[in-house]
Formats: sequence, C-alpha cells, structure tokens
Amino acid sequence: MIKKIETIGLAMGWFAIITQFFLMLQNRQTGLFEMTIRFFSFFTILTNILVALYFTVAVFKLKIIPLKWLASKGTLTAITAFILIVGLVYQIALRAIWNPTGLQYIVDELLHTIIPLFMLGYWAFMIKKEDLRVKPVVNWLLYPLFYMAFIMVRGYLSGYYPYPFLNVNEIGYEKAFINISIIFGTVLGILISLLLIGKAIVKKKN
Repeated sequence: MIKKIETIGLAMGWFAIITQFFLMLQNRQTGLFEMTIRFFSFFTILTNILVALYFTVAVFKLKIIPLKWLASKGTLTAITAFILIVGLVYQIALRAIWNPTGLQYIVDELLHTIIPLFMLGYWAFMIKKEDLRVKPVVNWLLYPLFYMAFIMVRGYLSGYYPYPFLNVNEIGYEKAFINISIIFGTVLGILISLLLIGKAIVKKKN
C-alpha cells in the first residue's frame, strides 16, 4: 500500500517536471542553455524535483550519496513545508496573473496544487517521531536561503527574475526583500505548524 502511494508520487512528480521542461522548450524565447538555467531557477521546479527524488529514494530504497540524505531525519517534514509554500504562493500571488490551457494547465495544477496536497496527505499518514526533530528540519532552511541568494545574484547579473514579486527591475530592492521576508516568515510558520501538528498525530498513533 505504502509503496503504491510512493510510486504514484514518483510518477506524478517526474511527469510534471519533465513535461514542464518540454513545454518551456517548445515556447522558449532564448537559447537552450539560458532556457535551461531559467527552468531550474524556479523554486517550484526545484522543490518538485526534491519531492520526486524523495519518492524515488523511497520506492527504490536508494542508498547512494547524496540521494540517501533524502531519507534522513527531518527531511519529510522540511520538503512538505517547502512544497506547501509552492502551492500557497501560487494560489495567492500567481494564479490570478496566469491562465494556462491544455496540457500546460494540467502540469500547472500538478506542480502547484495536486502534488503539494498529495505530499501533505502522505506526510500526515507517514509521519514518525524522527521526522519531527527540530535541528535537522531547521538545517533545511539553508535551501530557501541559498535559493533566494542565487536568484538575487543571478538576477542582478542577467536581469532575469523568475517571479514578479522578486523582479527588482520592476518593484525595486526594498519591495523585493519585503516579499522575501514575508515568504520566509511563512515558511517558518508552516514548519512550526507541521512540527506541532505532527507531534499530535504521532501521539495519537501511539
């Protein structure tokens, strides 16, 4: 049963990521190399890759470094928080300015709605005491911090920002950093909520 659920997560994740790449490839307005960098500049893509890799490791019981780290303590809770922020930011800030159709609509819903909800359900079902240890979960905060630093530096050098709420050219540094602070604060809020809810779930299971 659990392996079937994880296989579904694996299949959904890789289908959405690979299909999104080819959709961007079909509609690219830059060179292939630049398009590829832009593809991997989206927090949505990177976080969905983490989710897909997590399920890949779970299904195939991979032990190779660095993939085996995805099975370490705290990872499930951290990745769940990050994919939830992907969904939340999309619903609040991006859905109204983006109207995809056809296959792009399906992929969009997978990346921003279905997979986040699927991951939340999986987390609630699978959560264990070791997934709620504060230190390893907090260590994962380096991921969004490094991401934001990368986007700001690359945006300064290239002029390209993947999200309108980070686009310094349009909104300025002050507003961009306010938005970053709000998002990071929301990530912390989600992490704390998951830790508290997770402890209640684990206590109920026991």
